[in-house]
Amino acid sequence: MSISARSLLRPLFTRILSRHAGLLRALPFVLLAAASMLQAAELPSVALHYGKDAPLAAMKAFDIAVVEPDHGFDPLAYKGRGASELFAYVSVGEVHPTRDYAARIPEAWRIGRNAAWKSLVIDQAQPAWPAFFADEVVGPLWARGYRGFFLDTLDSYHLVKDVDVAAQQRGLIAVVRTLRARFPGIRLMFNRGFELLPELRGEVHAVAAESLYRGWDARHRRYVEVPAKDREWLLGQLQTARDRYGVTAIAIDYVAPAARELARDTARRIHAHGIVPYVTDGDLKHLGVGLVEVLPRKLMFLYNSREAARVNVSSPHRYAEMPVNHLGYVAEYVDVTGPLPDAVPAGEYAGAVLWFDGHVPTDRARALMDWMSARIAEGTRMAVFGSFGFEPDADFLRVAGLTQAPPARGRLDIAVRDPAVGFETPAIPDRGRLERIKVAQPDARVLLGLNDTAGNRYDAVAQTTWGGFALHPFAVRVLPLDEAQTRWVVEPFAFIRDALALPPLPVPDTTTLTGRRMFFAHIDGDGFASRAEMKGRRLAAEVLLEDVLKRYRVPHAMSVIEIETSERGPFARDSAEMEAVARRMFALPHVEIASHSYTHPFYWDSVERGEAKEAAQGYSLAPAGYAPSLEREIAGSVDYIRSRLAPPGKPVGLMLWTGDAAPTEAALEWVERLGMVQMNGGYTVASTLYPSLAAVSSLGTWQGRHFHVHAPIMNENVYTNLWTGPYYGFERVTQTLAFTDRPRRLKPVNLYFHTYSASKPASLAVLHKVYRHALAQPVHPVYPSEYVRIAMNFNDVVLARTLDGGRYLVRNATHLRTLRLPAELGLPDMPASSGIGGWRDGVEGRYVHLTADEATLTLVGRTALAPVLAEANARLESASVEQDVQRYRLNGHVPLEFALAGAGQCRVTADGRTLGPVRSEAGLAHFRLDAHAATIELRCRVG
Repeated sequence: MSISARSLLRPLFTRILSRHAGLLRALPFVLLAAASMLQAAELPSVALHYGKDAPLAAMKAFDIAVVEPDHGFDPLAYKGRGASELFAYVSVGEVHPTRDYAARIPEAWRIGRNAAWKSLVIDQAQPAWPAFFADEVVGPLWARGYRGFFLDTLDSYHLVKDVDVAAQQRGLIAVVRTLRARFPGIRLMFNRGFELLPELRGEVHAVAAESLYRGWDARHRRYVEVPAKDREWLLGQLQTARDRYGVTAIAIDYVAPAARELARDTARRIHAHGIVPYVTDGDLKHLGVGLVEVLPRKLMFLYNSREAARVNVSSPHRYAEMPVNHLGYVAEYVDVTGPLPDAVPAGEYAGAVLWFDGHVPTDRARALMDWMSARIAEGTRMAVFGSFGFEPDADFLRVAGLTQAPPARGRLDIAVRDPAVGFETPAIPDRGRLERIKVAQPDARVLLGLNDTAGNRYDAVAQTTWGGFALHPFAVRVLPLDEAQTRWVVEPFAFIRDALALPPLPVPDTTTLTGRRMFFAHIDGDGFASRAEMKGRRLAAEVLLEDVLKRYRVPHAMSVIEIETSERGPFARDSAEMEAVARRMFALPHVEIASHSYTHPFYWDSVERGEAKEAAQGYSLAPAGYAPSLEREIAGSVDYIRSRLAPPGKPVGLMLWTGDAAPTEAALEWVERLGMVQMNGGYTVASTLYPSLAAVSSLGTWQGRHFHVHAPIMNENVYTNLWTGPYYGFERVTQTLAFTDRPRRLKPVNLYFHTYSASKPASLAVLHKVYRHALAQPVHPVYPSEYVRIAMNFNDVVLARTLDGGRYLVRNATHLRTLRLPAELGLPDMPASSGIGGWRDGVEGRYVHLTADEATLTLVGRTALAPVLAEANARLESASVEQDVQRYRLNGHVPLEFALAGAGQCRVTADGRTLGPVRSEAGLAHFRLDAHAATIELRCRVG
């Protein structure tokens, strides 16, 4: 990777030479080693992916990503603020008849055929060919934003009998020089073309060749080892290209997608020669291993839509997705009633989670059984919850290392129980749901085994060589209460981690920013027209404005329901008064503006179908004769707010979903089209009355390609029994905030309520109570829209690791700026890292602060105590060290608070003014400013 290797080595050698003068005698050897390290470190990382669904976000871990441009990728959008660049694959020596420019190639230029690829060989000696190639092939791609090109089929003329080789080579050289003349700054990467390099010295960026150690036999569709003689010849060509002609040499080798360790080993062997490796599958449609390896953050979730018509009500979403999110992974759903994917690519997926509450439809059982068998055979790890989804046959049992047990006789008793079973509720055997299987693998670990009175054994929870299973009723259990509650029987975090063999990794974190738990408040507009049950009978909205919004000057989102405040709604008599209050609310600098729709739909799928549907309680705000539409509910309500309520220039940037808060893909598309973000839904209510992880929702729900962000904590309507009382019930949200902070920080601090909470003395008093509780904690206030963007960014932050395992790379962290670092990974080595501004110790490890979209994280087991920014209630915009001065730029929404670790020997200034700590405790010096933004500088005494 071209990651400022010099900046990493300079402090290393400075420390060595300053402390150990005796090493000066060995300086020539040190410098020689350093030069070798620099050459390796400065090699660019390269990836190639020709699939139409190329994982562009993940490919940002590489400096160069070669793609098939006909798939419609946008190289300008891809690059953004990052360093990675898309190169376009273009074929020079051949053209496939399906290319749009193929029909415009004169017949006389077609001098042969490549039967293997069904393509035409083009005469490179034609005088007009270079201009044609520049105009018809490269020109349109250049106009789209491509600046780098991978030139393939440079030696296809050898397929033509008795061809004039010298003329063909002169023609190829003319093509290159025409491209360089037409497109200043173009970067060209050859696939082979070694014989052209002597004439093109300094004109070619890189040269690649396929199959140095391992190749792909396209004819027989198999992976092969390259004979030593062929390898030696190709290695010589690549080394000559590098050493004599000064181009970067790249070797593209091929292994099966699931053979990840072989791919790593092959890449290391290639890199040992000073050559850039990329090891991928034969079709170049999977993410391979290069100088960096992307750490897969996706898990394939299989569910049965016959059990749950929508993902958001399915068991895997309700129970397994939150633990998966907390471990750092993104769920991608596949419905088993439809086609199953051919593979679970190891470069993109860390495994699969399958959750079935019963058997899948009979016509899908065989396909599912075969799919699981194939995944076991290729090494994909799977975690199975509830049921396998079918009655396993003998073949599946053999592949999975299981055997079938006889029907149970008499009472079932627990014979083996791991402490991880019985996590929130005891394991209670149930003959009616017993799966008659037993583990037959010697390396498997049974976590829960049952015996019947005849001595027959049944294994209900186990970790196996291919993953693990927790079968009903030992995954979760629904308690027989008046209001249904669920408990985890098996501890989900450890079970999923062990079943899928997930490695410890720096986790993109959505709860914490600059070392502090995030805080925000958002308010649904319901009850704007209500009159407060207090002296003066003011609007509840006015009470909210005067007693809450003006008192707590921290980031809020406030919304209105258009039909409630509009002069065309049922409360038209009070419309002018309500709109005046809304304008005053929206004028507050710490309040961002949101829409809560036009008529407050209770079912968004009905809106998409144009169906009017009342709430379950039997009421609706929709006017008579109204035909619901997504456009009117979303875009129309936003237009109303912009035109009548919002201050000039202040955007309406947030959509807060109503009713079931389950928007359809089309609804989410409308929000995106308006340039807005959206939130609400989820059901995080865990408390002393519901002490379960099952009552903590996932980060959000996927609807097609759109991600619906859940509200982190549920609103007061739930805590007050649907606003029937007790009206002080929202005080229990403090229990939810505590539950979701320890022993794992699962959610930020979120106060979510409705305007009607300001209508009753009890509920208003509780609002003050929960605000005081939340703001007494060390929080980092953010706007709700900021949180939403962080939550959405969680899905496409890229983590990668260098081939030598020495560094983690972070890419595409456009909004999410915290990594949660497990303690076993060590501490950040600040001088050897970049884009890292500090860290704060937490219960589960360390919260590491990112300062940029891209970062490099080097870890050490232990480090000397050095001054570091531990926490702040403001975003860390930059961090730098220059001439022994540490400098941090903080920018927040409230008066600044920050804490430094190891700064006892430092002079601290803010914008040039000397600061003293307001307190010191637990090794941290805490500081406070009236300003919302400042540049903090540390000048520290050494020794």
